[in-house]
Amino acid sequence: MANLTFEIEKDFQFEAAHYFGHADANDLFKKVHGHSFAGTVRIEGDAQEEKGWIRDLWKIEQIIKEVVAPLDHSLLNEVEGLDQPALEQIAKWIFEQLESKLPGLSCVEVRRPSCGERARVRRS
Repeated sequence: MANLTFEIEKDFQFEAAHYFGHADANDLFKKVHGHSFAGTVRIEGDAQEEKGWIRDLWKIEQIIKEVVAPLDHSLLNEVEGLDQPALEQIAKWIFEQLESKLPGLSCVEVRRPSCGERARVRRS
């Protein structure tokens, strides 16, 4: 049998506001505005022989909730490390917060479903 690697994913959601202060930002987006954000965390690895899974998805969910909690119902510009909270930067921030807590973390995606937009950051 070929050498297989498993991937598991867990989705999350949060509500938050932000604005863009850079000079060439669209005037509309310079104002504080909010979004419903959704995201997905991907973990890769080998299944634990005695359990058959990479990691316990319930435990992964608890870790993600803990990391995302400071973003929920907040002004993202006030979160340390997110002074320019573009989708790419939000995904990077979440990845960096999760990296030490979730061995095998390979990708974080953050979406604004109502806008049809998404950004991913992954280990290269």
